Amino acid sequence: MEKEQEKKVRLTAEERSWILYDVANSSFILIIVTTVMPIFFKDVASRGIADSISTANWGFANSLASLILAFAAPFIGTVADYRNYKKRFFTGFLLAGVGFTFLLTTVDPGSWMNCLIFYMAAKLAYSGANLFYDSFLVDVAEKDRMDWVSSSGYAWGYIGGSIPFLAVIGVIFYTMSGSGSTIIPIFSVRFAFITVALWWGLLSIPMLKHVRQIHYLPLTQHPVRESLLRLLTTFKEIRKYKNAFLFLLAYFFYIDGVDTIITMATAYGRDIGLGTGMLIMVVLMIQIVAFPFALLYGKLSKRFSARGLLFVGISVYVLITLVSFFLPSLPTHDLRAAMFWVLAFFVATSQGGIQALSRSFFGKLIPPDRSAEFFGFYNVFGKFATITGPFLMGIVTRLTGHSRYGTLSLLILFIIGGFILARVKEQPRQEDLLTK
Repeated sequence: MEKEQEKKVRLTAEERSWILYDVANSSFILIIVTTVMPIFFKDVASRGIADSISTANWGFANSLASLILAFAAPFIGTVADYRNYKKRFFTGFLLAGVGFTFLLTTVDPGSWMNCLIFYMAAKLAYSGANLFYDSFLVDVAEKDRMDWVSSSGYAWGYIGGSIPFLAVIGVIFYTMSGSGSTIIPIFSVRFAFITVALWWGLLSIPMLKHVRQIHYLPLTQHPVRESLLRLLTTFKEIRKYKNAFLFLLAYFFYIDGVDTIITMATAYGRDIGLGTGMLIMVVLMIQIVAFPFALLYGKLSKRFSARGLLFVGISVYVLITLVSFFLPSLPTHDLRAAMFWVLAFFVATSQGGIQALSRSFFGKLIPPDRSAEFFGFYNVFGKFATITGPFLMGIVTRLTGHSRYGTLSLLILFIIGGFILARVKEQPRQEDLLTK
C-alpha cells in the first residue's frame, strides 16, 4: 500500500519533462515580453520616432500577434488531434520561437520594423507552442493527477524562470553602473535574447524526447477538410459539451480580471512613485513567492475540490481589487509603497494557482482524444479575455476621471466569472468515487 501511495506522489518521466517545459518557456514571458523587450523597443529600436508612435506600434504588434493565434487556434488544434500531429505542431512552433528570438539579436538601433516583425513572430510561435503544451496535459497525467501536475508546472516555471532573469538583470545592472545613462546597453540586450533562446531551446529537449501523444484520432486521407467539418460539428453540438463551454465562459471573465491586474501592476507602481529598480524587485518577489503557493494549490487539490480552490483564488483577487481602490488615498508615499508590496504578495499567492487549476479543471472536462481542439478554444477565450478588462478600466476611468474607479470596475469580472463557475459541474475525484 505504501509503495502504491509513493508511486502516486512521484512524478513520472513524462510529467517531469512536461513540467520542465514550463521552466523553459517562462524565460520568454518574463524577459522578452515583460521586461527587457519593451524597454529595448522604446529606447533603442524606435530611436528617432515619437514616443506616442512607438507606443502605438508596440501595442498594435502585441494585439495583432494575439488576434492571429486566437482566430487560428481552434483550427490548428483540431488538425493536431490526429495521430502524431500534435507533437509535430508543437515542435514546429517551438523551433520557430527559438529561431526568431535569436534573430532579435540582429536588430540595430532605429530598426523598429525588423524588431516588431521578429518579436511578433517569436510571440506567435511561443503562444502556438503553449497551446499544444497545455493540451499535452491529458497525455502525461491521469485525471486524478492533473491538478498536481499542472500546479507543479506553474510553480517550477516561476522559480526556474527567475534563474535566467537574475543573470540578465545582473549583466544589465553591471553594464549600466557608472555609465550615467538610463538606456540599457545593446550588448546587455543581445545577451538577454541569446540567454532566452538557449534556455528555452535546451530545456525543451526532455519534452521532445519523453512526451508523446497518447490520445488521438485515427488519421484520415483528408485531415484538413475533416478538421474543418469536425470544428463545425463541435459548434453545432455545443450543448453536448455544455459543461466545458460553460467553464470557458466563466474563465473568460475571471481570468480577464487576473490578467488585467497583472498587466497594470507595473504602471500602477509607477503612478505611486516606485522606481525601476524597485519594480524589478517586486517582479522578482512575485516569481519567488508564487513558487510555493502554486505547489500549495496543487497539494490542496488532493483534499479539496478544484472548483472550490478556484473560488478561493477569485476571492483573493476581489480583495486585491478592493485594497487597490483605497491605495491612492493613503496619506504618505512610504505607506502607499508598503501597501503595493503587500498587494504584490497577495497576487503571488494566487496567480499561479488560479491559472494552473483552470488548465487542469478544463482538461478533466474535455474528451482526451480531442484535447488540442478544445485547448484551441481555451486559448481563444484567454486571448480575447485580455481585451475586456483594460477596455472596461479605460471607459470607467474616462467617465469618472479617477483611475481608482477603473480598478474597482474589475470586481464585475470576478463576480460574473464566479457566478458562472458555480453552475459548472465538477468531475468527481477518484478518491470520492472509491468511498462510494
